[in-house]
Amino acid sequence: MSSPFDLTGRTAVVTGGGRGLGLGISQALLAAGADVVVLGRNPLPDELTGQAADLGRAVQHYPLDLADSDAIAATSAQVLADHRIDILVNNAGTQDRHPAVDFPLAAWDHVIDVNLRAVFQLCQLFGRPMLERGHGAVVNLASLLSFQGGMTVPAYAASKGAVAQLTKALCNEWAGQGVNVNAVAPGYMATDMNVALLADPVRLEQLSVRIPAGRWGLPQDIGDVVVFLASPAAGYVHGQVLAVDGGWLAR
Repeated sequence: MSSPFDLTGRTAVVTGGGRGLGLGISQALLAAGADVVVLGRNPLPDELTGQAADLGRAVQHYPLDLADSDAIAATSAQVLADHRIDILVNNAGTQDRHPAVDFPLAAWDHVIDVNLRAVFQLCQLFGRPMLERGHGAVVNLASLLSFQGGMTVPAYAASKGAVAQLTKALCNEWAGQGVNVNAVAPGYMATDMNVALLADPVRLEQLSVRIPAGRWGLPQDIGDVVVFLASPAAGYVHGQVLAVDGGWLAR
């Protein structure tokens, strides 16, 4: 009997799947048996292409700027012409820090475009053939700031709060048609996005002491949960925003 976490024969799209959390997600999907299509601006790292070769899996990169809706439409059409996509992971995101009263509207628009509009557009484009087949999984990347407000990141908090609600809205329409839509809300992760926090010893200690697990998260921590949500093991899991935060929200 095969494992309920086995993704053999499935193909996943991962935005920003070549670095940070996205790299951990891509690696976990490959290890679970899926082929992976990475959408994003950065080329694939050798560690990802090497892992795919070792496992006999396929990994392919399509360059894409997620702030460009026309490019999203064109690239998605090409991906769908080349592959049957069973899993969509909306991982890529951006952040900009300014006090709210001084937050530039152009920066606000960019964050909302990448973190929210692009997510919805990709859900539409890749969700349609899933709905037609009656099978598929969408995993969005939310955040602790889907629940909390944060400081000096109002656009990011607003976008991630919206991603959580979008996940629930799509669940209500798609769950009965065989498509699972869920989200992962990472806690404090040791990735490039948090390099400023990791470099601030005072802030680092303030944050770390509140994490019951006693450590910051790693990309693999998120990748393993994405595999679960994309797999048959999560067949009756719909519309959830699952915090993977070492217990942060429990404090």
